[in-house]
Amino acid sequence: MIRQRSRHRLLDRVFRILFPAFLLLLLNGCTSVGYYGQLASGQWRLLQAREPIDRVIADPTRDSGLRTHLAQAREARAFASKHLHLPDNQSYRLYADIGRPFVVWNVFATPEFSLAPLTHCFPIAGCVAYRGYYSQGAARGEAALQRLRGMDVSIAGIEAYSTLGWFDDPILSSMLHWGDERLATLIFHELAHQRVYVKDDTEFNESFATFVEQEGTRQWRAHRGLAPDNGNRLRQRDQFIQLILDTRQRLETLYAQPLPTEQMRQRKAEEFERLRADYAHLRDSQWAGDKRYDAWIYAPLNNARILPFGLYDQWVPAFGALFKREGEDWLAFYSAVEKLGRLPTVERKAALKALASTN
Repeated sequence: MIRQRSRHRLLDRVFRILFPAFLLLLLNGCTSVGYYGQLASGQWRLLQAREPIDRVIADPTRDSGLRTHLAQAREARAFASKHLHLPDNQSYRLYADIGRPFVVWNVFATPEFSLAPLTHCFPIAGCVAYRGYYSQGAARGEAALQRLRGMDVSIAGIEAYSTLGWFDDPILSSMLHWGDERLATLIFHELAHQRVYVKDDTEFNESFATFVEQEGTRQWRAHRGLAPDNGNRLRQRDQFIQLILDTRQRLETLYAQPLPTEQMRQRKAEEFERLRADYAHLRDSQWAGDKRYDAWIYAPLNNARILPFGLYDQWVPAFGALFKREGEDWLAFYSAVEKLGRLPTVERKAALKALASTN
């Protein structure tokens, strides 16, 4: 315990000393001190809030439900390293109560008649299709500015993120409301980012982490002697995502046409209404009226709202095929993924397409 605390203090000290200089290197004409300042202060507060999970579990004065939840998470964390061969470090062996439902809010923006995201580039993570804010108010402010510029905008609350091993990432209070199995999947997903991460390729990184979380969860259930998931929720999720991907494809075709602005705007609105109608038919004809996606589908829709779909699972079938090709051996699989990641972008995508076609 003392050793862990000493390490955390050392990391915090390094962060405090080096980050101001690092911040100056980050700044350029396209960024602002205010934006990076909130990133620095938000990460700093998160680091300060960490405490060892073992200490929380052993403290009888802490909430019993929290202690039980963290005890389950501790088992999942040990499984991740021992059986899934994910990084064996202090990440997710710490806990931080952040006092809010999400750790960050991501702002997505696209032009009114395009699905090309407004991207933002960072030295560590590379280029991503959003800007993250530790304050919901700040995210709303950024969204308002983008709307004034004529952009389609969406804000998404995020429960967890990975610092890619730069810091010991904690289990956050924002991760706890989904239940023990969902918490385990989040741990598997975020640790996967530490295992393999390719700069400037969100689709690759998120699809890889999503495959690890899905296969890892299947193995985690088997390890605990639980029956396999019947797949209904995952099947419904896949069907829902496919509806959105089909809508994206139709919108891309629409936006390529030389139509007047008002006609384009009307056709765009019709596509979103078609999406809602297709969803309602699927829900009522195949899901027995299950309304789990109603809140999302009947909220205002625009390009930015559907932008994240496909980023997180586009190449999951390809990684599934690669896992089978490597004999379902995790270490061999990670080695093969790393080789893919070193390929030039065009070759990497071609290899993934070839893998997906064999699944």
